[in-house]
Order: sequence, then C-alpha cells, then structure tokens
Amino acid sequence: MKATIQELEGKYVATLEGELDTAAAEEVEQVLKPLYKSDGRDVIIDCTRLDYIASSGLRILISILKGAKAAGSKVVMKNLNDDIKNVFKITGFISLFDFE
Repeated sequence: MKATIQELEGKYVATLEGELDTAAAEEVEQVLKPLYKSDGRDVIIDCTRLDYIASSGLRILISILKGAKAAGSKVVMKNLNDDIKNVFKITGFISLFDFE
C-alpha cells in the first residue's frame, strides 16, 4: 500500500495505491494525518489505483472529513472503482463525501 500527499492548485491531493486493509492502515494514517487539519483547503482523495478498502481505511477517511468540515473545506473522492464505490454505498458513506 502506498499513500502520498501533494499540494496542487491550493488543494491537498492524496493518492492511494494498493489495498488499504487493516495491516496497512496504521502506516497510511501516519502519512495522511496532516490532512486531519486541512487549514481550509479542499482535499481530493485520488483512488485511481486503490484496489480495496477495509473499515480501518474508512475510519481514516472519516477523520479527514471531520477535520475538513470543521475548517470549512470539502473532501472529494475521485476515481473509485465499482467495488470500492459499492463499499461506500453499503456503509452509507456515499452521502457523506463528494465524488468525481
């Protein structure tokens, strides 16, 4: 699992690659923790190469969302495959995030 953050056009862009399972969650959380305080910038989570997400990964995304909303920002989930989008539907998270 690989996670990166970059700043692009005044937004934070996080890229997730691989399987965000329980084993990878702690390391990914450390990489993405700066996004918990988005400082008023929108956050884009690029999931083009994300193959799987477990509940521990969803917890990280919710933490990012809470921080962003508190700062008046939004979190946009981008390029989810059908399986991951289905996880968001089943859990009800589909109504919490914006999608592109």
